[in-house]
Amino acid sequence: MVQSSLATKSQSFDLVKTEIEQTIRQAESSLERFQENRESGEDLQNCVDFLNQLRGIFILVELRGGILLCQEAVAMANDVPVGANDDKNILLTTLNGALFILRRYVEYYHQQRADHPELLLPIINDLREARKEKPYPESCFFDVNVKHRANFCASLTLTPIESDEASYEVHARRMRLMFQVGLLGVLRERNDTVNKKLIGRAARGFARLCNGASMGQMWCLLAIVSETMLDRQMTFGKARKRLLMRIEKYTREIVYVGKVATAKDAPDSLFKDLIYILYRSGCSNPEVVDILNAYKLSPAEYSESLLEAHRKRLYGPGSDVLKSLSDALQEELNQLKDKLDIVERGIEPDLAELSTIADSLERLANTLLMLDLQQLARLARGEADKLRFWESEKRLPVDDELYALADAVLSIEEAAMQMVTRGITIETDSLAQPRVANREQSLYLREAMIVVADEARSALTLAKRAITAFIESDYDKLHLANLPATLHSIWGGFTLLDDPSAANVLARVATSIQNKLLDQKEPPSNAVLEALADALTSLEYYIESVGTRDDRNMDLLRLAESSMSDVGL
Repeated sequence: MVQSSLATKSQSFDLVKTEIEQTIRQAESSLERFQENRESGEDLQNCVDFLNQLRGIFILVELRGGILLCQEAVAMANDVPVGANDDKNILLTTLNGALFILRRYVEYYHQQRADHPELLLPIINDLREARKEKPYPESCFFDVNVKHRANFCASLTLTPIESDEASYEVHARRMRLMFQVGLLGVLRERNDTVNKKLIGRAARGFARLCNGASMGQMWCLLAIVSETMLDRQMTFGKARKRLLMRIEKYTREIVYVGKVATAKDAPDSLFKDLIYILYRSGCSNPEVVDILNAYKLSPAEYSESLLEAHRKRLYGPGSDVLKSLSDALQEELNQLKDKLDIVERGIEPDLAELSTIADSLERLANTLLMLDLQQLARLARGEADKLRFWESEKRLPVDDELYALADAVLSIEEAAMQMVTRGITIETDSLAQPRVANREQSLYLREAMIVVADEARSALTLAKRAITAFIESDYDKLHLANLPATLHSIWGGFTLLDDPSAANVLARVATSIQNKLLDQKEPPSNAVLEALADALTSLEYYIESVGTRDDRNMDLLRLAESSMSDVGL
């Protein structure tokens, strides 16, 4: 039955494909004429009529994404008045983009014979945001009834938190801070791996705090989603960032309203969005499969990684266009490097060459600006200005100036090469950012940092195992005997690498283990053990960026210090 239905749908589409393409062209032409003459109300109305005609055709052939896109495009066109001023340019530009993507999607469906309306959701939300409307969630096209709540906590081993009011408040504040550090990292797009771990750990902490109350189910589901995203290397798009910001509201309620907030149930839409991430993940872990089975779902035929590959094909220029563009840029860059090589060697130096190189860089800057690679364009234009300044001073660049110029050319070359495989993205433009600071340019220092980071990871893993063994052996201090000395050795490494903040936190953890676990006769409280565990975990996440080119997340060190301060360590 399903195959028959799909075949019928495909045949219906083939019958109207030519008409769809022609109608899209007519809508584009009408919109173009209106943009040239803003007083032409007839052209604007024709565009609306063609969009409504397309919507009717998509209803007949059951292309869900096309139906919603046309609906939003009509609403957008109706918001543009006759005689529109420049303040409406963003609406017209977005509408133009929507028609272009719609044409590409028709080609895509004709080739793939598969309707994936999720691919059109970004441009649909662009239309809504341009009209100041609330964007649709990621699960917009996902059909599932979440009224029935599966037991999301069944696969998680959670130890309830001490129930007295003071312990509740301390733990709640610490878990909220951990969640906020992870959320801030997501919004700033830095070190996704650490952010997922922080959010997952905070979610488990909140689930333990709920201790079987209704809100605990949402936190358990979020913990599983975070682990799945980490396992499957899933990214945070706009929709997922908005989802996390919605969830942050519940962390605030748990802190400021108190235990009463844990009895509240999260809305169905939140559960639907989280379950959709599991559905789209392609993950076959038992806890994910159990949740999907509870809702009579099987993993999506197109996992997120595959869907993302299709989205890039749909939204970006064709690979043939990118290849031609990359080849043209690299040819220009090769000529530029040959000229730089002559200047660097100082063979019959000719100051006129500086002007020639500046002209080449300005041409590159204009091309990069057209591609919306503004940082790279500014970089090229800045180096061109320097070359003209050197020429005016009638001198050749010194070594450091020449190296900076070569570095800029290599950054542009790397961007040209990335275009073919990754398309033109924000990451491409970020290649214009300055190279890592001078102290990290030393190969020996870089190797020393990698060695220290490896040793620190081993020491922290040992510390966590030792504390676990200490608890399980009824507080046998023999398991902790070597810990302070081990942590102090890592403190020395960070001191030598001029990272006093990390060194201070490590020293504080080592001192706390000595004073609160080894020197005390009475067993430590659960609050102290929890705080040490959170501090060690925060340090472990911080160390992941040591020895790499990623910026170090100082919020993680502050989180470690806050964890210990909460219990007076």
